[in-house]
Parts: sequence; structure tokens; C-alpha cells
Amino acid sequence: MAEKKLKVLFASAEVVPFSKVGGLADVVGELPQYLEKENCEVAIFTPLYGCIDQEKWGIKELENSELKINMGHTQHIFKLKMCKLPNTKNVNVFFVDNPKYFSCFNVVYPQWVDEMYEQQRYVSFSLAVLEYAKLLNFKPDIIQANDWHTAMIPVYIKHNYKFDEFYSGTKTIFAIHNLAYQGSCDKSIIDFANMRWDCVYNDQCVEHYGRVNWVKGAIYCSDKIVTVSPRYAQEILGGEFGEGMDYTLRGQTYKLCGILNGTNYDKKNFDTKLKPKYKKDVQQLFGLEQNPDRPLIAMISRLVYQKGLSLIDFAKFDLMNLPCDFVFLGTGEHGFENMLIWASNNSPNIRAWIDFKPELSDMIYKGSDMFLMPSLFEPCGISQMIAMKNGSVPIVRAVGGLDDTVISYPNEKANGFKFLTYDARSMVDEIKNAVWTYIDRRDEFNKVVQNALNSRFTWEDSAIKYKLLYLDALNRK
Repeated sequence: MAEKKLKVLFASAEVVPFSKVGGLADVVGELPQYLEKENCEVAIFTPLYGCIDQEKWGIKELENSELKINMGHTQHIFKLKMCKLPNTKNVNVFFVDNPKYFSCFNVVYPQWVDEMYEQQRYVSFSLAVLEYAKLLNFKPDIIQANDWHTAMIPVYIKHNYKFDEFYSGTKTIFAIHNLAYQGSCDKSIIDFANMRWDCVYNDQCVEHYGRVNWVKGAIYCSDKIVTVSPRYAQEILGGEFGEGMDYTLRGQTYKLCGILNGTNYDKKNFDTKLKPKYKKDVQQLFGLEQNPDRPLIAMISRLVYQKGLSLIDFAKFDLMNLPCDFVFLGTGEHGFENMLIWASNNSPNIRAWIDFKPELSDMIYKGSDMFLMPSLFEPCGISQMIAMKNGSVPIVRAVGGLDDTVISYPNEKANGFKFLTYDARSMVDEIKNAVWTYIDRRDEFNKVVQNALNSRFTWEDSAIKYKLLYLDALNRK
């Protein structure tokens, strides 16, 4: 007998290729195409921001899609548009359109907006998603809510929709892509959300030190909690990475697991014979000495504290004196941008490009010998996977997904270099270890490169694990 198709609804603030700020967009834009191959019928819901090119993606409004919801003494009017997710047969992406909250902005997350307004954007989106699923008669077996923007969905399902026949068999999964963001706000949002205070404003739901915390609500109300790497699932149970939510999570460990994100692979490995050409191009573009035997270390990242930029700042004079070159690509906090510009202008071997250009990042991945990720924390990390498949050996701090994916030299299976403690000295020592391995023990370094090229972190593997997680949730009473 044919296996029943699982109906899975994804709700997310961002989805590749339509809107992207962080790794959340990659997961929601890529995982569903592999779930489709695992006999899942997937529908994705996301806001229609002004920056989404509707013509390019063929996004069309559905007939009779107008939806009116009364929230916060005001009637809010939504419309629904749709297109197919690229590279899929039947994965529909539904765009919730509201000019007051989404299409008026040309960015995903506008800066300097009022906290309550930001909350209203995603509370109204989440409620609209649940109502639109009913209008479309898409009765989900599983709803996967992602990060704080849709963390109110498990709360809605458990309380507002508790006696709604349509959602009677629906289970909710809450995916934590980054616990640092929790959707904490003033408790007056409960009235706007049409929730009952006596149901949700307590310690076993959204109340957190006198404020509303949607992530806490999702942790209690969801059927399963998943993080984007096994190591991160363990780390968030402790004080260092738990972001004040560790004690709550420790009471819910029975429903917590970690599934590593994947990346897309070509049929054949990157040809390492091409690396000298790309390396020369990078050296030339950044005004570095064109020497094929001089190690080239890259970092492509948001220039923020989480990504270890404070270590780069502390260690910049050490880095200037190493027998290797560094190239940095990215944007972020102005202090870190200015620090890299200063280092770029005052050293022979450090160069920075304060921008983000996909074609340039591709050239850097292919041309670099090593790839630096000294993160304070890293729920999964995808850059180390991209670096490895381009024959660029990662130098990482052993946290989260970086620890799950990188095996440190010296080891027969080593595919990179790791340091443990978050301090500049440990980082510099490991960079030196990698650089001198490259210079003095090239055969051993080349083995590490080969292991990196042979490492596989596929979405196929991730999809199989997510399907098992969904089935486990459905089988639990």
C-alpha cells in the first residue's frame, strides 16, 4: 500500500531565493525540495516584502484572496500571492501581502522601527498564515515554525485553535535557527494577538520576567523542537549559549533534537588544478603579491560580534606579521568595518572589501587556501561547507555546527583546523598551525584538502531526518 503523503506547512520570515538575510532563508528555500522527494507535500508561507521581485519570479495574486482579521481594535486586510519554488514540481510558495506591514519596506527587517510595530508585523503574519491554510483547504499534518517571527504559531495552535476541527490532527515543530533572537516584547501584544491572558500569560507559556517571549511560548507549546545542528541542541541547554532560555529548554529536552543543515553539491568535486588560477585572480583583485605558494586565507561573513570579529580586532597586528595573506568580504557593524578598512590600508597582507557580491564570494571560495570562521557561537554555519566543497580548508572555533562538520588536523580524517577557547591567542595559534602545515608539510595539507572535498553534508540526509522527526511527532499522543 502506498505511503500517505505528509502535508507540511513552513512559515518563515525569509525564503531563498525571494528574500534572504541569514541562514534561515537557505533552510526554508532548500529543504522543501528534498522533502518533496521524501513523499511530503510542502507549502511555504512568507511575507511579501517590497524587495521581492514579483515579475522575476512570476508571483501572481490568487482569486478571492482578500482576508480580513480584526486585531488590536483595527481591521487588517491581507491578500495572498503565489508562485512555485524554483527546482520543484509542486512546492507552492504563498506570499502574505499587507502594505502596512510588509510591502511598504524594501528590506526584510527595517531598522529603527518601533518594537511593538515589529511584533505586530509577525503576529499578524502568523495569524494570517493559519487562516489562509483554512481558506486554501491545506490541512497540514505538520506546521514547521521557524525562529521567533513565527514562534507564536505553536501558541495559537495549542490555545486559539484548540477546538478547531481543521487543526485537530496538526502537530507543530519549532525550529531554532538562532536562539539569540527571541521576540521579547511588552505584554500588551497579547491583546493585539487575540490571545487569552489566562491561557498564555503564565510561566508555562509566553510570560518571561514580566514580558512576552514568543520563543518560550513555542518551546512549551510545540510538539517537537529542532535546532540546525546536533551540537547546538546540546549547547543551548547551558548558560553560555542558552541566551537565558536554557532552564526552560532543560525541562523540554524530551522533544529537542538537532539536525544538521545541508548544502547543494555538483556531481563532481571542484577541480583543485583550477585553484591557482582563481587564487591569482583574487590576489590581483585585492592588490596582493601574486605568489602561488603564499597561503591565502579568506573570511566571508556578516561583520558582527557573533562571527568573531572582536578576535580579528585583537589579533590584527599578529595577523599582519604572518607569512600569509588575508581577504575579508562582508558588511556589518560600522566599528568592525572601519577596523578592517584600517588594517587593509596599513598592512601589506590584509585586504577587505566592505560589500557583499555573490560572484566575488564565489571567486574567493575557489581561490583561497583556507577559510576562517572564529565564531563566538554558530548554530550551524554553511560557509565552512561551501569552503570545503571548493577545496578551501576551514579554520574554525569548535562550536555548534562548526564542531559537527570539521574534524581537526592532525587526524587521518581531518578536513580542517579547530581551536577551542574564544580568545585571540588560540585563534592565532591555530592559524599558524594551518599556515605552517601548508608551507612545511604540503603533502599533509593536501590530504586535508582532499578530505574536505570528500566531505558531504547534503540536504538529502537532512530531509530524511526531518521526515522521521515529523513522523515521530505524529505518532506521539
